[in-house]
Amino acid sequence: MRSVQEQIPPKRRKRRGPTPLIELDAWLDSSLWRVFHGFSAFWESLTILSRRFRARGFNRVMVELSCEGLTLGLAGLVVLLALAQPAMRLTAGGLPVEAEYSVAFLDRHGNEIGRRGQLRADAVPIDQMPDHFLKAVLATEDRRFFEHWGIDFVGLARAMSENARAGGVVQGGSTLTQQLAKNIFLTNERSIDRKINEAFIALWLETHFSKNEILSMYLDRAYMGGGSFGAAAAAQFYFGKDIRDVSLPEAAMLAGLFKAPAAYAPHINLPAARARANVVLSAMVDSGFMSEGQVVAARRRPATAVDRSTTVAPDYFLDFAYDEVRRIAGALKVRNLTARATIDMGLQKLADESIDYHLRQFGKTYGVEESAMVVLDDEGGIRALVGGCDYGVSQFNRATRALRQPGSSFKPYIYAAAMEDGMTPKDMVVDGPVRVGNWSPQNYGNSFSGRMSVETALARSINTVAVKLSQRVGSGNVARLAAQMGVATPLRGDKTIALGTNEVTVLDQATGYAVFPAGGMDSHRHAILELIDGNGKVVWNAERDLPPRKRILSEDAARSMNEMLVQIPERGTARRAALSMTRAAGKTGTTQGYRDAWFVGYTGNFTAAVWYGNDSFKPTDKLTGGSLPAMTWQRFMEAAHQGIDLRPIPFIEDPLPAPGSVPVAANGPDGAPAISRPPTINAQTQRLLARLARMMRDAAPLSPDRLAAAQDATAPTAETR
Repeated sequence: MRSVQEQIPPKRRKRRGPTPLIELDAWLDSSLWRVFHGFSAFWESLTILSRRFRARGFNRVMVELSCEGLTLGLAGLVVLLALAQPAMRLTAGGLPVEAEYSVAFLDRHGNEIGRRGQLRADAVPIDQMPDHFLKAVLATEDRRFFEHWGIDFVGLARAMSENARAGGVVQGGSTLTQQLAKNIFLTNERSIDRKINEAFIALWLETHFSKNEILSMYLDRAYMGGGSFGAAAAAQFYFGKDIRDVSLPEAAMLAGLFKAPAAYAPHINLPAARARANVVLSAMVDSGFMSEGQVVAARRRPATAVDRSTTVAPDYFLDFAYDEVRRIAGALKVRNLTARATIDMGLQKLADESIDYHLRQFGKTYGVEESAMVVLDDEGGIRALVGGCDYGVSQFNRATRALRQPGSSFKPYIYAAAMEDGMTPKDMVVDGPVRVGNWSPQNYGNSFSGRMSVETALARSINTVAVKLSQRVGSGNVARLAAQMGVATPLRGDKTIALGTNEVTVLDQATGYAVFPAGGMDSHRHAILELIDGNGKVVWNAERDLPPRKRILSEDAARSMNEMLVQIPERGTARRAALSMTRAAGKTGTTQGYRDAWFVGYTGNFTAAVWYGNDSFKPTDKLTGGSLPAMTWQRFMEAAHQGIDLRPIPFIEDPLPAPGSVPVAANGPDGAPAISRPPTINAQTQRLLARLARMMRDAAPLSPDRLAAAQDATAPTAETR
């Protein structure tokens, strides 16, 4: 029998419920299952639906091609966006702001020589221009101008076809909008990058401006020869009339200038201008703008330009002088100015003639196409500046902007630093092997001459001696001295500086060498003598406002350099630069591979630097500084020193050449026809004339009563008739 305790049932244990983690896991499992199940159902329904659009046969080929085309199109769009980045940066600020200054330039004698800035004819609205002029422009430059969006693929295909048929470039494919893009934002450089940027900028212009605005900007900004910009200014320059009044023959001649203003300028080559105008008239007929009967009178009576044969604008000089005016006038807050410049038009014509003659006679022989020249007077004024062969073809100023290696013409800075360091021309040096690190420079001809004097080493342009002197004084010190002498281009100052590997401009070389005939003082280079505002007040004067000249070389160093450099035209590498009336000094330079040839020289009156080379850096046919550059310099200097007071080179005891040491043939030392003497006057007479001009300008005007009295006093009486 169980006990009472055994008969009592035990307490039932409480069952534990599910935990939250189990509930979360169950929710996740069920949710994932529902999502997957829903996606499977959706995908199955989508698959069933897509079967209705499944293409087969020819339709499938078209679908595949469309898909591939879309893929390639998207890839091309990405590439186009990448290529468009430079053009986007150029147009980010909108159209470039045109210069605000208005400057009329006078030469040093007070004669007007040109204008820069906004001194162009006022822009004429399109609706006021003659209809035949607009048709002439569109017929020759862009017949489909009002039909395309900046790039004319139809016109491009037609041009390519015509060029292929002719076997050369006879027709261009650029639209008028593309030409405007080049004129405003780009340069004349022939490269793929420029063409790509030109195309994108043309599209930008088309989306931001109307067709009439684009045409108006093109007609107002294009260079049309003779220093004139825009159709309105060209009409005034060539025909002396308003653009609104030009006749059909004159309109055709103006329209023909857009292609090549230098080649078809009527004041330079009237037959070529008339032939080009006839081509324009034919284009107007071919394009349907006019009938043959409407243009026949213009063919029979072609236009005749105003005679400007005696007026030649020194455009390269004006561009440089205009930049100097803007730099000076920035602190004056004056916008309308008349600038009296340092240029002497007689010397400018001599410089142009000297370069033109030698390029025509010897350019093909030596394989050289371009040249530049800068002439400074003894006060640092730029008397002449030639920036290239033809301003109409290229406005790039090779005298002030082109950086070229000077070769051995840089060596005078090395020797000047050595003279400052205490050396003398009679000190002995050794022409022998030299090594600077892993660099072993060689002489021309790969030979050595042993011991020689410093002056002999410079006269013979010995490379090893120049390197040794550079190492002695320090290449950094040479670079600093060259900068103090006027070389504005930054120099690297490395070990190769002694051989002229640092690039400089022609203006740099002329400025630096001008320190020697100044006796060691800085050259004080300038292009402006004075600036006059619209009220006739002189607001800036070179004598008054330029900083005082400072000494760069000691007198001993300047004396030594002049004594050495005068020997180079007499017994050195520049014998073709010797003058018949006075001793000259200077140095030749020829770069590696014959890419550049220089002669920089001076007398007591003028310093001139001459460079020959090619824009493409193509090597010449063994052109050296002692040939064309020295011959050009000599031809210019022989004529430039006629009829003026000859000044001796400082510290040179005998300024005249030894009798018989410089044989001068009747036609000139280079065999060229003798150049005519320029109409120059000496410095004292120039200062007197300038003072008289200022006195007359500042004189108070006569009152009407005094003027009438003066006329009565000078009128002839009955007794004197």
